[in-house]
Amino acid sequence: MSGARGDEPTGVIDLRRLDLAPGAGARVDVPIALPDMVMGGQVYAPDPREVTARVDVASSGSGLGLRLRLATALTGPCQRCLASSSVEVRVDARDFQASGRDGDDGSDDDLDCEYLSGPLRMELDVASWARDAVAEAMPMSILCTEGCAGLCPRCGTDLNAGSCECADDAADPRWAALGELRERLAEREDDDV
Repeated sequence: MSGARGDEPTGVIDLRRLDLAPGAGARVDVPIALPDMVMGGQVYAPDPREVTARVDVASSGSGLGLRLRLATALTGPCQRCLASSSVEVRVDARDFQASGRDGDDGSDDDLDCEYLSGPLRMELDVASWARDAVAEAMPMSILCTEGCAGLCPRCGTDLNAGSCECADDAADPRWAALGELRERLAEREDDDV
């Protein structure tokens, strides 16, 4: 079965239309547009922006097992040197919706899929699930290369292109207390000898 039908919102599928008996399953490919992601105040654009999200739905006596898969890349500035960078993001997310629950039962993280709404909690918002899953799958840092040297904190020179002319003799004042501790320990060692 392919994605959403004309009378459904984009990126939303009505699981009732799958008409799954317990023990049955279905695969639905849903075309969606991914939004820009923001991390550390920087914008990372999905490439491609338009992707096909694959949703597997498995019905059982206890409820619906849901699986979302998609792949994209995020492009934006390197977090060390600000050069253009790109990182592959693969999503393989799972969720569950227990049988016999509706909106009146309150929300339970273990029993309810937060992306289901509508009558009998059967309208799956694939676009929102995909957005959140991509955000969760993003690496902690996005770099142009694994060994990116970054920018000089004093003059801003790209250290990947070469060294800068900044003097290294000026100690960082944040380390001054440790320097004083080192000197006191050295004095004690001299006194003990």
